[in-house]
Amino acid sequence: MQLEISTPQKTLFQGEVRSVQCPGKDGFFQVLDHHAPMVAILTKGQVKYEISCETTPHFIEVDRGVVQVLDNKVTILSE
Repeated sequence: MQLEISTPQKTLFQGEVRSVQCPGKDGFFQVLDHHAPMVAILTKGQVKYEISCETTPHFIEVDRGVVQVLDNKVTILSE
């Protein structure tokens, strides 16, 4: 699936991933390939994502924001 993580200033990551774990308002949640459509509020914490061709997870710190999952694409807009 495609992942895009952006702030108002720049795009932090854009690429193909295996999974994404996000800090949601009610706790962490994970998005996998072909996840159902959804929109959620993000709180301060780390977004963990695994790039399809790598075994080591990557982390990006977010303050708050929103995540949209639609058509096998995860879009994170954060401050």
